[in-house]
Amino acid sequence: MIILRYLLFPFALLYGCITAVRNYCYQIGIFKSYRYNLPIIAVGNLSVGGTGKTPQIEALIRLLQPRYRLATLSRGYGRSSKGYIVANDLDSIAVNDAAIGDEPYQMFLKFPNITVAVAANRSFGIDQLVLRQPPPEIVLLDDAFQHRRVHAGLYILLTAYNDLFCNDWMLPTGTLREFTSGKNRANMIIVTKCPADLSELEQQKIHADLGVFIPVYFSTICYDSFVYNANGQFHLDIFRGKPKVLLAGIAKPEPFYSLLQEEGDTVLRFPDHHDFSAQDIEKINRTAQQLPILTTEKDYVRLIGKGITAPIYYLPIQSQLLAGASEWQQQIEDYVGSSARNR
Repeated sequence: MIILRYLLFPFALLYGCITAVRNYCYQIGIFKSYRYNLPIIAVGNLSVGGTGKTPQIEALIRLLQPRYRLATLSRGYGRSSKGYIVANDLDSIAVNDAAIGDEPYQMFLKFPNITVAVAANRSFGIDQLVLRQPPPEIVLLDDAFQHRRVHAGLYILLTAYNDLFCNDWMLPTGTLREFTSGKNRANMIIVTKCPADLSELEQQKIHADLGVFIPVYFSTICYDSFVYNANGQFHLDIFRGKPKVLLAGIAKPEPFYSLLQEEGDTVLRFPDHHDFSAQDIEKINRTAQQLPILTTEKDYVRLIGKGITAPIYYLPIQSQLLAGASEWQQQIEDYVGSSARNR
């Protein structure tokens, strides 16, 4: 694998140069970036793979929803539909993960009072959102750090603790979508998936390694003490010491398995954003029989209504800052409160 990465280095360099030229064209105005008269917050990363964007979007929703009309806008990765779609406008039977993507569908189910939209062309999506009555007061762009056609007023750059962008390289040698100089567009950086006991000294070292002079926050993933399904919530303790099936189709499922797996459990692994086929459902049912299935929230929304015969539950997660929560909140509120125009 290491040898292959070295062999692919010329392609990585070429890809990096292409993205650098593209970014430069946006910077000097050859390519147009669109600005809007409302606050727009973009959450994204420099790399492919799971950095915890969904928990961060959820954290922003929890902070802002009590006082503002919110809309989330994403590409809707993995959906079978095309174009601009607002989940709230669909018939209840028509809205599902195939129509809008698994992560937007998760947002739609979890936060029914916000507008959840998908559009590959984010600028067109915002154009349509501002025509709604009443229009959103804030738009949250999910996975849009490289979507330069929209100029967001606040960029939140995520990087995973075990896969910092400063230690990575361009695709296909590494996992970066652009050179690390892209960090200069960020207004803040959040290092995600940190150990809960990460020391202040190591935080300072990582901040120095990232080479930025903007606020850097450190967050950890907190798992709920309950699992949920359509019938309610159930404490995790009732599943301890009993055989069960653990199922995940996310980018980095190791923490999920580490928390739950015990002797006698069966583990089923699927790729990130996996589209569960009839054969997959048959395999899951055959494996589980009537054992309980514990899965991630993202996988749960892709599996409900597809014929799972065993009892199935999902375990929610939240992103929690190790320190500086009030400073993070103040930075968000200062931008939203003072942004008469997205600039």
